[in-house]
Amino acid sequence: MFAKIEHGPLMDRVYRHQRHFYDATRKYYLLGRDPMLAGLTPPTSGSILEIGCGTGRNLVLAGRAYPKTSLYGIDISNEMLATARKKIAAAGIGDRATLAYADAAKFEPEAILGRREFDRIFISYAVSMIPQWQAVMREAINHLTPGGALHVVDFGDLRDLPAFARRGLYKWLEWYHVTPRNDLFDVAGEIALAANAQAEIHRLYRGFAWISVIRRHA
Repeated sequence: MFAKIEHGPLMDRVYRHQRHFYDATRKYYLLGRDPMLAGLTPPTSGSILEIGCGTGRNLVLAGRAYPKTSLYGIDISNEMLATARKKIAAAGIGDRATLAYADAAKFEPEAILGRREFDRIFISYAVSMIPQWQAVMREAINHLTPGGALHVVDFGDLRDLPAFARRGLYKWLEWYHVTPRNDLFDVAGEIALAANAQAEIHRLYRGFAWISVIRRHA
């Protein structure tokens, strides 16, 4: 049903061991995740999909913040999905969470998740690791309900940080196959325009983190 996923094996190699301590270390620099989650505000009994759900950390927090929502997650790494399933079960929200292995650039949510559209879709620090990230965002818009919204949080352009800090962070991210998308806001605006939707931008922590929101009209 799906084309061969070549990025998956790379992510499995990267996270095979990291997944066990991923959340403990990433909390210090994956800034903006919690403000993004707080801004989801889905309708009561709505649906939330995370693209690149990783360890399940964000879905657990979303489940606690929005206790009547249905939760969904996809990831291209089976290693991460294994950790996510354990974390979600431990949080006691397994009865309303569905996870699946998929390529976010081209997937069939109805076939793998049992649902075609979602009230909220979010991508947290994943577009910087997905080669075809623009296609992923365009595909996500196609799976929003009327009035639904796509929320993306990732590294920003670090514009207001000292030059040495920018250089050091970019070099460090390169080691982990992470490429900040400094044109994220521009691309989001283009996608919103093509979809007759509305784009919002939020710059946090001196440009360290960016949040992009694309809202479909009801």
